[in-house]
Amino acid sequence: MSRVLVAYFSATGATAKVAAELAEAENADCFEIRPKQPYTAEDLDYTKKDSRCNLEMADEKCRPEMDGRIDGMSGYDVVFLGFPIWWGREPSIVDTFLDAHYFVGKTIVPFCTSGVTGVEKAAEHIRSIVGTDATVEEGRRLGADAAEEDIRLWTELLGF
Repeated sequence: MSRVLVAYFSATGATAKVAAELAEAENADCFEIRPKQPYTAEDLDYTKKDSRCNLEMADEKCRPEMDGRIDGMSGYDVVFLGFPIWWGREPSIVDTFLDAHYFVGKTIVPFCTSGVTGVEKAAEHIRSIVGTDATVEEGRRLGADAAEEDIRLWTELLGF
């Protein structure tokens, strides 16, 4: 088992693409965070006040049920955590993942796929969930078109 894990949630496939490239660059295991009830296009329509994504993100305590979990989390030292940015932070399903696993002594490196919004607010929110038992790095915004070479250079700078 690799000591590095890439865990990600992808609503449209953009984050999945970046996560796969990151896992390859780091020779890491990869885990897709999947909601038990998959999101439909209607669920993701942020222009509708009562869409599922709007309702979930309006309630900070919302934890959509997740399909599956990681066995053997204790074997990982570093967890790259990927997601699209929703309302300035990680989607609630990512919070479900964080609550479902034990991160004591681990380093979490968030990365988001966003055209504009950075990962800073999400990193801060992730810290509030996992507490001081884990180190949460600042992370990085990577566009869906992030080049493999850019990902490699970033991970080399991190030194994991």
